[in-house]
Amino acid sequence: MSKQLPISGQPRGKLPFAPEGWPFIIPTAVLMLIAFALCWTAVAVFLLLLLVFMLNFFRDPERNIPTGSDLFVSPADGKVICAEEVDGHIRVDIFMNVFNVHVNRAPMAGRISHMQYFPGHFINASFDTASEENERNRFEMECEDGCKIAFTQIAGLLARRIVAYSEVGDRVETGQRIGMIRFGSRVNCEIPADYQLNVRVGEKVSAGSTILARRIAGESGEQDAEA
Repeated sequence: MSKQLPISGQPRGKLPFAPEGWPFIIPTAVLMLIAFALCWTAVAVFLLLLLVFMLNFFRDPERNIPTGSDLFVSPADGKVICAEEVDGHIRVDIFMNVFNVHVNRAPMAGRISHMQYFPGHFINASFDTASEENERNRFEMECEDGCKIAFTQIAGLLARRIVAYSEVGDRVETGQRIGMIRFGSRVNCEIPADYQLNVRVGEKVSAGSTILARRIAGESGEQDAEA
């Protein structure tokens, strides 16, 4: 029996950090101050560097969200490691290293129609086998224009927990925070075939702001006419 995916009802407070970071940040900061007070210089410096890393990892900056129902924006920060047409849809995979923002965002506006958590391994998320073997959480959405999309949070070598901010039935806006993955991971996107890729392999993308693909002009109208 698979474990239940953690759900967080409040994705962020007033400070620009993901709430999942505080159980790591606060104890590290306290231990660092104690080490400095006791003149344990080497320990204090190590804890300071660790604190800087955690503050960087759990940062959650605001983003300028592009508008348009024909846009599929990136759900994750990182580097595009796959961008191709496969099995009747467009696939875009994004690898997040430990220095990227790890809060994930909804790529389009719509309703979350299905979520499924898969327990698994923790191999390097840059390997393609991670898409099928690693711990992961798959989202399926029905968007406002009627199209259906999917994207999957995939844990990596150091990632040990996937957190969701949304549940099945929730309506989300483009760029809304929907979850995060701790310590190095990957997000795979499944985009409808009537969209055109806007990124290439090797390109750096930002969650909620980089446009991964846009609907080909005229496709929607042709489909409506046929219906």
